[in-house]
Amino acid sequence: MSGQGYGSVRVIAFGPLAEFLGSRSHKVQLKHQMSIEDVVMDLGAESWIGKGLIVALNGERCPLDIHPSNGDEIALLPPVSGG
Repeated sequence: MSGQGYGSVRVIAFGPLAEFLGSRSHKVQLKHQMSIEDVVMDLGAESWIGKGLIVALNGERCPLDIHPSNGDEIALLPPVSGG
């Protein structure tokens, strides 16, 4: 089944991460065994992982090694800073 897609996920970025990515909402085509970390890397936001990026899958906080399914929504929440 070469070339067969695995669906897509909707990625919602918040705060400065949305600005970094150029928009708040993104659609990412899933590839075989793609984890949320792979999705973040596919968007070019891997540098945010080391900065304390928080992710949620369908509204539930989760680790980066979870494998999303077609139609899932991933939220990317940058670390909170302030003084």
